Amino acid sequence: MKNLLFKNGDQLPIVGLGTWKSKPGEVRQAVYWAIEAGYRHLDCAAIYQNENEVGQGITDALADGLVKRKDLFITSKLWNDSHRHEDVRPALETSLNKLRLDYLDLYLIHWPIAFKPGVGFAKNREDYFTYQDVPLTQTWEAMQEQKESGLAHHIGVSNFNEDKLKLILAMDGDKPEMNQIELHPFLPQEKLVNFCAENGILLTAYSPLGSPDSRAERHNNDPRLLENPVVIEIAKKHGVGAGEVLIAYSVARDIAVIPKSINKERIISNFKAADLPLDSQDIKQLREIGVSHRFIDGSFFTGPQSPYKISDLFQ
Repeated sequence: MKNLLFKNGDQLPIVGLGTWKSKPGEVRQAVYWAIEAGYRHLDCAAIYQNENEVGQGITDALADGLVKRKDLFITSKLWNDSHRHEDVRPALETSLNKLRLDYLDLYLIHWPIAFKPGVGFAKNREDYFTYQDVPLTQTWEAMQEQKESGLAHHIGVSNFNEDKLKLILAMDGDKPEMNQIELHPFLPQEKLVNFCAENGILLTAYSPLGSPDSRAERHNNDPRLLENPVVIEIAKKHGVGAGEVLIAYSVARDIAVIPKSINKERIISNFKAADLPLDSQDIKQLREIGVSHRFIDGSFFTGPQSPYKISDLFQ
């Protein structure tokens, strides 16, 4: 398993288990199976509303001697309703309590969007803070303090575009060490990937399989990445599933990737995809796939009821 390297020498296993949309009653077992299969990187978030069960799965694995805490790399994310300086540490502590951990390996600002305290998903204009109310710089200062306190060994962001990254990079103190973004052959994000590389920011790809479970009615006509002929042809060539090709695509780009599954066999095959050697022809075909599509389009944070625009999220 390839590892990504932080500046201080800490290592991040390049394939992790994603827990977004893993339902209560399923994710505890999935986490245990993943650790049993060799995963050491787990990706969580407060808004997934399953950190308590993720924590139970981790605790089970530790109790059974499958792994030691120091060998796990666990990420969580600050939700939009906790962007004020005074709200960041309590939000982190809540995640730690649910996960039954003393520290996180990585803590991320989930979105560059601020809600008022206690708002899960903003529905009305009064549910939002603006950048004037709560500047991103205020949130980042509090994130820096969490690193200094030792509650988070590394800090970073998620869904940040170049402009938002430049704003944070211009600040004194610790810089973002990670940006977690949607990334797959339909959305290769070359410009943002290059910008992060130039500024020493590691990347994690979410929805690497094209978010196949995001089939709400408005997504019925989305292109299906797992059914794309180019992906299927490469999978046949290597004798693997389409999902494994898509995971290997990020690995080949030195980008961490966090496929989600609650199926034991799929969890194992996703993990093995880290060692799938895509050749230059495979990469060329995926690069020239001919489809451009963003599955997580940010529309739930923008629109007439919101002070934010799509350009605040994506460029």
